Amino acid sequence: MSDDDVRAAVIAERREQADLLAGLTPEQWEAPSLCEGWRVREVIAHTTSAYRLSFGRFLLDVLAARGNVNRAADRRARADAAAMTPQELVACLRDNAEHSWTPPGGGPVGALSHDVIHGLDVTIALGLDRTPPTGRLAMVMSGMKPKNVAFFGTDLSGVRLLATDLDWAFGEGEPVHGAAADLLMVVCGRTLPPGRLTGALASRYTRA
Repeated sequence: MSDDDVRAAVIAERREQADLLAGLTPEQWEAPSLCEGWRVREVIAHTTSAYRLSFGRFLLDVLAARGNVNRAADRRARADAAAMTPQELVACLRDNAEHSWTPPGGGPVGALSHDVIHGLDVTIALGLDRTPPTGRLAMVMSGMKPKNVAFFGTDLSGVRLLATDLDWAFGEGEPVHGAAADLLMVVCGRTLPPGRLTGALASRYTRA
């Protein structure tokens, strides 16, 4: 895949998410996402924050969080979620579908991964029937390396993840089967609703 192909996928993913989010009810915006501690509001405030923040403002946020980037991102997401309406968040996403932001060192695939993962934080938690196209998932899954697992701190010891809808597998050990989107969330440290995974160790990644 060329960078242009990935950028086109990023733009399409953002526009499709904006269309979906525009139809959410007020209750859904307040519902918890798969991203621990964040409602849907905080997730979308986070995914759109790079469009609103200058690099200088980002550095000030990190300094205020004593160098902890995750803490800075959490504080910013909560502040923006409180300050912005759902309609403003959707408009920010839609208006910046073609924004060139990429995560540090991540390139276009990193941007697509960021959008896809957080989009799934919302749709899976809300039980919505929306999964990114297989091609986009394949781009993201191909970038999942041991360092990604280490970043999220996911315990995949003794487990082999096997996608049922994509030619993708990761790890060695007891098989855990699931759709590629669900396994992506497992890699990213999320705990899924019941019934989405199968295998003897599926409960490790499933909410009680």
